[in-house]
Amino acid sequence: MTAVTHAPNPGDAGEDDGPLHGLRVVELAGIGPGPYAAMLLADMGAEVVRIERPGPAASSLPVAVDVLRRGRESVVVDTRQDDGVRAVLGLVTGADVLLEGYRPGVTERMGLGPEDCWAVNPRLVYGRMTGWGQEGPLSHSAGHDIGYIALTGALHAIGPADGGPVPPLNLVGDFGGGSLFLVAGVLAAVWEAGRSGRGQVVDAAIVDGAASLTGMMHSMLAAGLWRDERGANMLDGGQPWYATYATSDNRWMAVGALEPKFYAELMGRLGLEADEAERADRSRWPALRARIAGAFASRTQEEWRAEFDGTDSCVAPVLPFAEAPQDPHLVARGTFVDVAGVAQPAPAPRFTRSGSRTPRAPEPAMSAERAVHLLTRWGVESAADLVAGGAVQGAASSAVP
Repeated sequence: MTAVTHAPNPGDAGEDDGPLHGLRVVELAGIGPGPYAAMLLADMGAEVVRIERPGPAASSLPVAVDVLRRGRESVVVDTRQDDGVRAVLGLVTGADVLLEGYRPGVTERMGLGPEDCWAVNPRLVYGRMTGWGQEGPLSHSAGHDIGYIALTGALHAIGPADGGPVPPLNLVGDFGGGSLFLVAGVLAAVWEAGRSGRGQVVDAAIVDGAASLTGMMHSMLAAGLWRDERGANMLDGGQPWYATYATSDNRWMAVGALEPKFYAELMGRLGLEADEAERADRSRWPALRARIAGAFASRTQEEWRAEFDGTDSCVAPVLPFAEAPQDPHLVARGTFVDVAGVAQPAPAPRFTRSGSRTPRAPEPAMSAERAVHLLTRWGVESAADLVAGGAVQGAASSAVP
């Protein structure tokens, strides 16, 4: 049995259809890391159907600008009705993956838990996205990114030496420790299902993923190369040559000159002496930091950028979100794209042969007619009756596309 039963012949896939062309995913709508994982799968070519519940949408963002909803269709299903559950299970029958981000036990109570889904599709991979995981004392507690990374030690390590921990947005927990591990786990389980013919649960807990991301720091701590305090280490701003510095126009430059040859290049372009003995003596770091800061404060960010661009100094300007899409290097690579007037990151990573799917703007939940069309295409029986009875909902439309 193959992992993806819906894949067309290899020659049928287009250059920009993505390596996951033919993979079918059912997404039970949520917020944050679950939708981001679904977006990544869609970017790589998977066909993802997002199941919304009646009432306010899971996300409070306007649909037109909600980047995490791009690349997939949405259908409103009332899972409080037996026919609504039947509709979702009908989609599951033709799917390879289901993604959900509820607290443990919720989908079981809905009649959409793993066992319910395996009864209609035993090879389904069931991806579960939570903060605390499916077991443990906190598994049923509410939480957000900041709490998950707090417990793992990641938050403790981020921030200035003379201040408190600084939340790194929700990049380390929700998206790094959550979404990326969910995607990796789901794809691994799909690969395994192709050999065994059996699905399994992927328990993607943000605490587990965020802890995994700190593996190198644990190695350094065990080797005596890491102080368990903020602003005292190689990668946390403790070293003056791995930090940020203000420029004369109140902007910032990021410095990462870890290796001696890069440090020498940095100091030379700043007009300062590169003294390795100074680097080796922690007691001299405050004075060194002050000298580097003074040099950067003498010119504007743009002037320093011109000085360092294309060199091995490991220096880059710190850009705000609004300016990043205009950076010459990122423009040359096409790192950002414009989708219906919204600047957003392009699909990543890149594939040399199969490409990635061209992002398309998110759409509101589909019309009733389109819902019938979708359900029928996925093999759901009596799709028109499900819509007529209100289990599957949508705005009226005159024609099925």
